[in-house]
Amino acid sequence: MDNSTNPSLKITLPTALTLFRIALLPVMVLVFYADFRGSNLVAAGIFVAAAVTDWLDGWIARRYGMTSAFGAFLDPVADKLMVAVTLFLLVQQNHTPMMAVTSAVIVGREISISALREWMAEIGQRARVGVAMIGKVKTAMQIVAIVVLLHQRDFPELRYYRIGEGLLVVAAILTIWSGLQYVRAAWPILRGHK
Repeated sequence: MDNSTNPSLKITLPTALTLFRIALLPVMVLVFYADFRGSNLVAAGIFVAAAVTDWLDGWIARRYGMTSAFGAFLDPVADKLMVAVTLFLLVQQNHTPMMAVTSAVIVGREISISALREWMAEIGQRARVGVAMIGKVKTAMQIVAIVVLLHQRDFPELRYYRIGEGLLVVAAILTIWSGLQYVRAAWPILRGHK
């Protein structure tokens, strides 16, 4: 059914999964601050569940043709909310300059590239700034880094949290790299050339 002629909003399964991912966000925040044994593991598990639903809703939408304009809008919003809020929690917990700078780079890039994509879409050039492979690698690295940092446990034989910090730095570098690729693709338009 064409939703453009139907005033009601049809929620597809992928969109429901995206809404579920957004609903997990306040749950993760509450668990993050909860004072019970294993709360860090539960918070990390919630973030993993959110990441799995992100992959799953995209796969279902493509595999079964269950795409929608609302879902296409909501999916990146849910992703960016989950990453940004979790990074804010991690910086508040471990407020070092390195954590603050890497998190600011990641969140700043997400805001900037989202604005660039929106502007490019308005002028009919959205395809120039489509998701590239480096963007997918960056997202995967962010997810792994955040899960490790949420777990927040140092084993005697392995500096687990330090590994998470290192992965976050790598994710920030990939974030800058992928952001520059998007700007490069859009540069002729930004300079006013067709």
